Amino acid sequence: MPLGSDKPGSSEEDKLSDSSESRNRADSAERALGIRQRTPSPHQGNAPQSSPRFVSVEELMETAKGVSNMALAHEIVMSRGFQLKPSDPAEGSLEKRVQSIVHKAFWDCLEVQLGEDPPTYDHAIKLLGEIKETLLSFLLPGHSRLRNQINEVVDLDLIKQEAENGALDINKVVEFIISMMGTLCAPARDEEIRKLRDITAIVPLFKAIFSVLDLMKIDMANFAVSSIRPHLMQQSVEYERTKFQEFIEKQHNALDFTQRWLEEAANSLVNSGADATLAPAGAAASVGPAFCPLTVHNHAYMSLLRWNHRHTPFPETLLMDQSRFEEMQMALEQLTVVAAVLLIAYNVAGAALSGLPGFADKLKGIVNVLLAGMHIPSFNMNETLATIGEKLCVEVNSCLSQHGFTQLSADKAAVLKGQTQAVVKPDNSVRKLIDSRIQTFLMSYLDSSHHKSSPVVPGGLVPIQKELEEIAVKFSRLVNYNKMVFAPHYEKILKEILSKDESHSMGKSAGQG
Repeated sequence: MPLGSDKPGSSEEDKLSDSSESRNRADSAERALGIRQRTPSPHQGNAPQSSPRFVSVEELMETAKGVSNMALAHEIVMSRGFQLKPSDPAEGSLEKRVQSIVHKAFWDCLEVQLGEDPPTYDHAIKLLGEIKETLLSFLLPGHSRLRNQINEVVDLDLIKQEAENGALDINKVVEFIISMMGTLCAPARDEEIRKLRDITAIVPLFKAIFSVLDLMKIDMANFAVSSIRPHLMQQSVEYERTKFQEFIEKQHNALDFTQRWLEEAANSLVNSGADATLAPAGAAASVGPAFCPLTVHNHAYMSLLRWNHRHTPFPETLLMDQSRFEEMQMALEQLTVVAAVLLIAYNVAGAALSGLPGFADKLKGIVNVLLAGMHIPSFNMNETLATIGEKLCVEVNSCLSQHGFTQLSADKAAVLKGQTQAVVKPDNSVRKLIDSRIQTFLMSYLDSSHHKSSPVVPGGLVPIQKELEEIAVKFSRLVNYNKMVFAPHYEKILKEILSKDESHSMGKSAGQG
C-alpha cells in the first residue's frame, strides 16, 4: 500500500508530523537529552563518581517516550502558535522516491481491479473500511445519529455481498462519504470537499479523499492541542518537573552541565567583583562578597545570551529552550550592530538630526535589510558595514539638505564611514558600549520581572527600544518558567556552590588572620 499523505490505513500518529519550528525544537531537545548519556561529564577526574546504573532497554524506551512527551508539552505551552503539520518528504530524497513508487504501484493495482469485467472490489472494500474507521474517529460520544448513518451506509459485510453479486454501486457509497466529510470537516476544508464532488474517475477520487481525510486529521489534532493548552498550562510546571525527575533517575550524571553552568556564573561574579547582594551585616570584611542564589542564577541566565552553542554543552534543564535562547542571542547581536551604527551616524551629524520624526526608523530599516543573514557563514560583515557606511552618508546628507542644513564635509563623511566599518570588531568601543547597555537593561528587566514597572531604556538604545523590549519579555518569560519547573534542582546546586565558596572565603580569611 502507498505510504504517506495519501496512504490508506496509515496510523494518525505516523502522519501527524509537525514540520513547524516548534516541532523542530521539541525534536532537538529530545535528541539532545537522549545523547547526554554519551557526553563526557565536565566533573570527571575532579571527584570520584558513583558506579553507573545499568538500565534495561524497556526502561530506556520508556524514558525516551517520557522525554518526547515532556518536550512536546513544553512546546505547546511555550509556543502559542504551535500547530501540527502533515509530513512531506523532501523532493529527490530516497524516502520520496520510495513513497512515489509504492503509491503508484498500489493505485495502478486498484485501477486494474476496478477495470476488470466484472470489477474486482477487494482493494476498494479495504479502502472503504479504512475511510469508515477514519470518519468514526472524528465523532464525539454524543454523535450517535451520525455514527449510525456511517455504520449503515458503509456496512462492509453488505458491501462485500453486493460486490459478489454484481450489485455494488460504489459511486453511491463514495458520494455518501464525501457528504459526511463535508459535515465533519472544518470550514477551511469546504473548498477541498467541493473539489471532490467534481472528480468523476473513481481511483483519483479515492486518492483525493484520503488526502482530504489526512488534512482533517491534522485539523482535529490541532483542535485537540488548542483545547488542552489551557489545562496543560495549569499543570505544565508539575508535569515537566515530574517527567524530568524520571529522566534523571535513569541517566547517570544527568545534571553535570547544569552544575557547571551555575558554577561558572558564580565564579564569574567573584572574579569580576560585580555588585551583588552582600552578606548579612557583621560578616568579616576580608571574606569578600557573598552572593545570594538569585544573583548567581540571574547572572547564569544572562550568560546564555553569549553562549558558544557550537562547542559548549547547554545546561540539561534548558535544552528544550536552547533554540529560543540562540535566536534571542542572534537577534541581540544584530540589534547591537544596528544601535552602534545609528549612534555613530547621529554623533557625526550632530544636533541637526536629533528629534527628526521617522528618520531613525528609516535608517534602522536600511541597516536591518543589509544585515539580514549576518549569521550565515558566507556573510561578509566587512563589506556589509562598508556598504552601510556609504548608505548612511547618502541618507544623512539627503536629510540635512531637505531641512536646510549643510551636508557633511568630506572629513566627517570619512569619519562616519570609518567608524561604521570599525564596528566589525567585537572590542570596538561603541559596540562594547551598546552591548553593555543592552546587557544592563536585560538584567534590570529580569530583576524587575516581579514588579509592575519596567526599567528605563538606557541612552543610545531608543531606536531599538521596541525590538529590545520584545526580547526582554520573551527572555523574562522563559527564565521565570524555567525557574518554576526546575527550582528544586537549582536550589540544591546553588546551595552547594555558595556554601563551597563561603567555606573557601572563610578559609582564606583565616589564613590572612
